[in-house]
Amino acid sequence: MLPLVFILLTAGGCVSGLPRLDLDPDPAPGPPCLAPLQWEGRSVQYDHATGRNTRAAVSYDAQNQRIRILQQHKKHTPCQKYFEFIFLYQNGVVFQIDTKTLQCSKTALTEAWDPFDIPSNSTFEDQYIIGGPGDMMEVQEWSDRKPARKHEAWVGVYTVKDCYPVQETYTHNSSVSTSTRFFDLRLGISDPNVFVPPPSCQSASPHTLDEQGC
Repeated sequence: MLPLVFILLTAGGCVSGLPRLDLDPDPAPGPPCLAPLQWEGRSVQYDHATGRNTRAAVSYDAQNQRIRILQQHKKHTPCQKYFEFIFLYQNGVVFQIDTKTLQCSKTALTEAWDPFDIPSNSTFEDQYIIGGPGDMMEVQEWSDRKPARKHEAWVGVYTVKDCYPVQETYTHNSSVSTSTRFFDLRLGISDPNVFVPPPSCQSASPHTLDEQGC
């Protein structure tokens, strides 16, 4: 799916919260909800292989198959560069911009568009409240688990109300597994220009920029 690419949990799909203590989850209350097509917010992506957390501002536009990720600076991380990524799936390209130098690269996307939503053939796993008494943030957990598959490759947690993404986990193979938490989401795109590459990308490099600053 999308590289966010951007749910701190194990590859098995556990999530912060208090699930019901049923030994077996109840049957799905119906088909998966329909996630919003456009939203903005923040995310934290955890790479299970490196142990690295990446914080970012996210603008998501499923109508035009594009997503913009702006990495957020952390003062306690020396020699770390920060980037803006503009994924344009209809054009099959991704722009990577160094937020300090504005150096830009333009490379081909190697994966097809895969939206932040719950596929219609997903398997219902559970429904529970995140937080403590009175919080009342009710979510549903879905996965791509199939009877013939031992482990899930994808687990998604979405709010029951409005179907916003809360977290998603992907296990691409034994060495590539990421978890992403989403928060502070707002409906719509406040500035469509965030999907327009800056002028420095007119002479973009065809190679991915180095992430290390020293």
